[in-house]
Order: sequence, then C-alpha cells, then structure tokens
Amino acid sequence: MSLNFCFIGAGNLATQLAKALFSKGHHIVQVFSRTETSASTLAQLVNADFTTNPAEIVNSSDVYFIAIKDSAFSEVLPKIDFGNRLVVHCSGSVLMNVLENYSNNFGVFYPLQTFSKQRNVDFKNIPVFIEANNRENEELLLNIAAEISEKVTILDSERRRTLHVSAVFACNFVNHLYHIAGNILKSKAIDFDVLRPLILETALKVQAFEPAEVQTGPAVRFDENIINLHLAELSGMPEYQQLYETISKRIFEQQKK
Repeated sequence: MSLNFCFIGAGNLATQLAKALFSKGHHIVQVFSRTETSASTLAQLVNADFTTNPAEIVNSSDVYFIAIKDSAFSEVLPKIDFGNRLVVHCSGSVLMNVLENYSNNFGVFYPLQTFSKQRNVDFKNIPVFIEANNRENEELLLNIAAEISEKVTILDSERRRTLHVSAVFACNFVNHLYHIAGNILKSKAIDFDVLRPLILETALKVQAFEPAEVQTGPAVRFDENIINLHLAELSGMPEYQQLYETISKRIFEQQKK
C-alpha cells in the first residue's frame, strides 16, 4: 500500500531514507529544510513539493519523518501542525516521548548507518530500530521498515541510546582517527591512499571475528621500544601524541584480561 510521507529535514539521512521509500512506490508529499537549496534538491529527487517555512508544512501526510538536528526539535516542531498524524524522529539518542506534545501518534525510526547525500546505500542490510507509542503505530512502522530493510528490530529509547553511544565509537571516532592518520602522513608528503587496503582489511576482519581477537600492533604486547619511537615521531603533534599513548595503554590493558 502506498503511503504519503513528509520529511522534516533534507540532510544526509533524510536524503537516503526518502529515496529508499520513494523507490518502493511511496509518495513523498513534501520536504522541509531551513535551507532552500537542500529542500529543493531532495524534493526534486523524490518528486515532492518543498518549503522552508514550518508553518507551511501540510497536515495530511500519513507519517512525518523528523530528520533534523536534535537541538532544532524545540525550535521547529512547535511551528508544525501535524494533524495528529504519526510523527517519528530518526535520532539515536533522543527519547521517543519528546514527540508526545506534538501528536497522539508518535515513534522512532532509527536506521543504524552513516549516511552521506552523495553516496547511495543499500538499505536492505541496514539495521532499522523501531519504537512507537502504541501497537497500531508499531505495526505500521515495522511494515514500512520491512519494505526497505531485512533487519528490523523493536528497541526502546534507553537501549537505543546505548546503541548510539556504541555506534559513535565504532564509526565517528574511527573515522576521525582516519583523519588523524591522514594528517600524520601529510606531514611527510605520503598519500592517504596507501592506508586504504589496511583500512578495508581491518573492517573485513571484524565481520568474522571479535575485535579483541584480531587486535594487532605494538600496543598488544606493549612494545615500549616501538611505542617510544612513535611518540618521538609525534613530538611535533602533542595532541596526537597524547591520544596515541592513551589508546596504546587501553589496548594493552584489554589484552591482559
């Protein structure tokens, strides 16, 4: 059954989720963003109307997907008339109940993945976590999620927040370490591309093994000679030097357990 969806937000997650639902035959009625370029770009991709004024958002959509910054909820949402339709946010750490003042029907639709506008993703293998304020809304969200993903789970707000913290370590922090690694290489005019096979193999290993089982490097055995050489190499980068030392100690302590 084709449903009408409205997207509040036109960023990375909204772009990929709207495209995925549109590809399944659903109608994206409208896209809202405070930036006209973002709103119009996504609207064009999914044949939708767009607006930059929250007061102009239609109140006839079946589901409203809130995909804006968590800090913008209190500013944007009170300006929208949801018509008591189903309103869901896509945040990892925000409680479901923050939506209870905006509609009698509310929930969460949280895909656990890193998204970029310019990189298409296959939603089939992306875990989607659902929460709703009643059984009827839960069933609707489960059905919508099952159309695009083979990994759909009901998860309450408390455990979803734990999941989000874990994901920040597994994704955001790791990606920042790639950035640091690139800066270290750049200091000696070495191209980041040399690291790509290593990054790929590291990611592939944890698909088959527990991370602690395949941990390698001087910190595993706390090889002080190598570690001290590396710390000396980082003497001109004190922030990286401190991070290297902290993580090395943490790895060594973990391996002793």
